[in-house]
Amino acid sequence: MLEGVLLMTIAATPLPTQDWVDLARYGGRWYEIARLPNRFQDQCAGDVAATYTLRPDGRVSVVNECRRGDGRTARAEGVARRADDKGPASRLKVRFAPAVLSFLPFVWGDYWILELDRDYRHAVVGSPSREYLWILSPSPEMDAATYESLAAAAGRLGFDAARLVRTPQSSR
Repeated sequence: MLEGVLLMTIAATPLPTQDWVDLARYGGRWYEIARLPNRFQDQCAGDVAATYTLRPDGRVSVVNECRRGDGRTARAEGVARRADDKGPASRLKVRFAPAVLSFLPFVWGDYWILELDRDYRHAVVGSPSREYLWILSPSPEMDAATYESLAAAAGRLGFDAARLVRTPQSSR
């Protein structure tokens, strides 16, 4: 009971983000090391990665890919923008819906960079609702100590780190 109350208290606390993020440097291919289960990745069996490209208008092109259970690749293209025009680059909104729907607030999801190695070797990304969480790396592999440290950090931020699912990555 006390653990549930503690998690609810932590979940009500605003999430800190890494406000020094350089989106140009953050660009490139990031591999999903683990995630909290979510409905829009149900078809992903492994080899999950995202490629981010900073655009001249300051937005970020996003291409998500994964290997489905049948071996085929699923791909989704989207765009990210700062959640607040004057806010930090670590608090983004992302949409995968068609551009014509971008005026609808509910097509934009939160993408907050919560933890980021100063050398951009790993990141923890989540939503302020604590419903979504990803541990990412520019390498398809992450050593156990780093993973455990990042999962523990997510737990301290109020995420249910016990529910994290490791993502199989092949050498493709």
